[in-house]
Amino acid sequence: MDVRNSGRPLQSKYKVPPYIVASPGFSQRSWPRWWRNTGQVPYTILAKAARLRLFGKHPAGVFFQLNKRIWEIIPSDVRNSYHIRAYGAWLQGLARLVATRRQYFRTFFLRNRPALELMRRLADERPKGSTLRIAVFGCSIGAEVYSILWTIRLARPDLKVLVRAVDISQEILNFAKKGIYAPDTCELVDALIFERLTAHEMQEMFDWEGDHATVKSWLREGITWQLADASSLELTDVLGPQDIVVANNFLCHMEPVVAENCLRNIAGLVDRGGCLFVSGVDLEVRAKLARELGWRPIPELLEQIHDGDPELRGGWPLDWWGLEPLNRRRCDWQLRYAAAFQSIQAIE
Repeated sequence: MDVRNSGRPLQSKYKVPPYIVASPGFSQRSWPRWWRNTGQVPYTILAKAARLRLFGKHPAGVFFQLNKRIWEIIPSDVRNSYHIRAYGAWLQGLARLVATRRQYFRTFFLRNRPALELMRRLADERPKGSTLRIAVFGCSIGAEVYSILWTIRLARPDLKVLVRAVDISQEILNFAKKGIYAPDTCELVDALIFERLTAHEMQEMFDWEGDHATVKSWLREGITWQLADASSLELTDVLGPQDIVVANNFLCHMEPVVAENCLRNIAGLVDRGGCLFVSGVDLEVRAKLARELGWRPIPELLEQIHDGDPELRGGWPLDWWGLEPLNRRRCDWQLRYAAAFQSIQAIE
């Protein structure tokens, strides 16, 4: 589906995976000459490495553990050098080839503050007393949903904010709807979900009974917890058009062709003048659809949002979901690294 956008915006089967052929983080022009001559050499080398077996097993585990130790002792300024970044891109390309991607419920409250700040600024442009429709995909245990509502309702209590929180697991939706978080919740999602909150925020967002935290009632209002598959073709009929669509941190756990089809489907929900937030996705998938569907990267807070989640940035280059460092030397760097978009039609 195409993104439906016009008028004033809210704010003024891969045969050869493109993330290998394009060598993540570098334009083709910046490749060494022997890479540029064929355009296929990086993929060929990685494909051979991915097929390597010793005694019937892939040595990637040992290889990545060794590289992790080496990577941790490399000074940060050296990591930013051309050759080290190129090696990092090669490492992540290999990680994507050999990894078996799977979904996680891992999440945090106020996970990416710059992204939440941009949502606040967009909401601030809404007319007084108007309705703001938001769809959040892969909502997990609700931390992202409540974080968004916390940010917007504090700034604009006059707005009627309606949220459709979508996940493919009914069990996790039931958990999120209750809004009760206990110490064993961290075990469920394998994350310290409160670690990015200040003491003040923990008191303002939750009612506490011992070590059990319940989301404040005013934050739980206006939420529809929706069981749905983000790749379903009936998604638009089920949810309807949305002013802000959020699809963070679950597409990277899909194979690229599946993620692309899913994101294309999700984008069809964006209403005229609406915005799409999408992070935690293979950058090549996102950039490809941005070009095809006419999304315009929102430059405001672009770099801060890119670096706003240390979980993603820390995963590069040894995890398939890791986020490469921003490279301003790319001619397409804004399109590649933006996590918030509007369509070109909406700007004109």
